[in-house]
Amino acid sequence: MTGSVLPHLLRPRALRPGDLVVVASLSGPLHAVYEPDLDQAVVVLERMGFRVRRAPLLEAGRHRWWSAAAPAEIAREFNALLRDPEVRAIIAHDGGQTALGYLDLIDFEAIVADPKPILGYSDISLLHLVLYARTGLVGFHADLATPGLGGHWQAAPAARRAELEKLYSTLLTATEPIGALPATPSWECWRAGRAEGRLIGGVINRIVLAQATPYALPLERFDGAVLFWEETGGQASYVWSYLQVLRHCGILDRISGMVVGVPHAIDGLDSPDASPTLPEIVLDVLGDRDIPVLGNVEFGHAGPNLPMPVGIRVALDARQRTLALLEPAVRPLTVTEPAG
Repeated sequence: MTGSVLPHLLRPRALRPGDLVVVASLSGPLHAVYEPDLDQAVVVLERMGFRVRRAPLLEAGRHRWWSAAAPAEIAREFNALLRDPEVRAIIAHDGGQTALGYLDLIDFEAIVADPKPILGYSDISLLHLVLYARTGLVGFHADLATPGLGGHWQAAPAARRAELEKLYSTLLTATEPIGALPATPSWECWRAGRAEGRLIGGVINRIVLAQATPYALPLERFDGAVLFWEETGGQASYVWSYLQVLRHCGILDRISGMVVGVPHAIDGLDSPDASPTLPEIVLDVLGDRDIPVLGNVEFGHAGPNLPMPVGIRVALDARQRTLALLEPAVRPLTVTEPAG
């Protein structure tokens, strides 16, 4: 299957109570200080009704440079999980800087044969984009296990935790569309308008990097899409530059709408006298492209994350500050499939 092929949307089958979810080190290592957070993430997943297991590389203190292991080792473990019929979903323990090292080692045929939800954001954005490009797999741009379910979720008010737990469980198990994601007063209309299209995105620096590889999404996949992105670290000028790359390669001319996550630790946006603001940066690069832009939505490194399923059709109304999932992210178990 080449990068120019435009595959149909590939939905994993819906999870059921008792299904096995594996937490894996798909990029960065597990530091011993975060063991309690990982334990709490397991509690959250078990409370949703799933069995949980750690993949072997998810061992405190194991690392190679900035990674949990060498890229080839991570790829071997990842492929083994993809091929294991007992494993029904994979959630990344954390992000990091490793996915670029094993994109060429992924068993795409295993994904087509038995598609599974893969959850995570940050460096995991690369996996979502590449797997969607090569196989059509719906990517679950959602909270990571350790800093997310075991970290940001635990710091959130109890009502918000319960809302997120129900939302994630429904996304993974329900074969009907979720509809509107729960909005908060933080959501901002940066440019009014409505749009419907496939949800495509991730960390903006990873979108740019993915498009520089042989695994890039063909530009046609952005036709009518709703582009979502967030960023962490670096400078405000970097965000402007990444958006300029998306302009130069034609992506901004093809999308029908944009959703921007809560920025995190970006120098030049936090000081009182900072100029420009993030909305000003976005609108400057968009120029006269009259598309709706919804900003400051709760996904990204600021956490906790609303799930943003890559490939699913959504409806965006920036003026009303709404974003609705029009399709389910998973499909029912067919009569020809094993129960797992």
